[in-house]
Amino acid sequence: MTRPADAPYHRDMQASDDRALADAIRRHEERLARDSDSLAFAQLADLYRKAGRTGDAIMCAREGLRRWPHYTTARLILAKTLLAEGQLDAALGELTAILQTSPKDVQCQRLAAEVHRRAGRLDAAVGHLEKAVGLDPGDRESKALLSLLRADAVVAGDGAGLARILGDDTFATLSFGTLCLEQGLAEEAALVLNRVVRRAPDNAEARERLEAALRARSRRRG
Repeated sequence: MTRPADAPYHRDMQASDDRALADAIRRHEERLARDSDSLAFAQLADLYRKAGRTGDAIMCAREGLRRWPHYTTARLILAKTLLAEGQLDAALGELTAILQTSPKDVQCQRLAAEVHRRAGRLDAAVGHLEKAVGLDPGDRESKALLSLLRADAVVAGDGAGLARILGDDTFATLSFGTLCLEQGLAEEAALVLNRVVRRAPDNAEARERLEAALRARSRRRG
């Protein structure tokens, strides 16, 4: 836990970072103003995204892509921004455009998996994760997500106790998944909620709880 005496230091560091980001944005805006055909639009869009100016990031990226439609980096930045805004279909459209010409782009495969997962299309998410792992066997995070999101996912262990409960469809409910999450059992919650979302992909609350479980699991794993 941060000690109260450290708070001014961290505020100063944050203020310094914010100034550096603002300065970088200004420099790139000036550069783009001097040369509207510059590829610097992608960097500027990414800086806008990092500054939380997602509307500016989307506009900047789209305007630049009209001039440079094959600039994959800019399209990826646009996809990330759209995803952050919850515009899942639009983000997937950008990622699909990249994967059509660069199917071995691991980052795009991972992001496509996230888009499908957040939309409740878990089989499609698994397909992209399998491709990501095939392209990068050392991708431990994608492997871990695969183990949780497959239709036949099971809790690790010897099959006793909680493992047996999780294997019983009676307990594959939103309320039980939520209870697991509240008790700090993030991985078990993800397994339960995975099954709930598979049964009811349009259940927005179940999808949100699954995302919460995955985030909690990621934090726990560090």
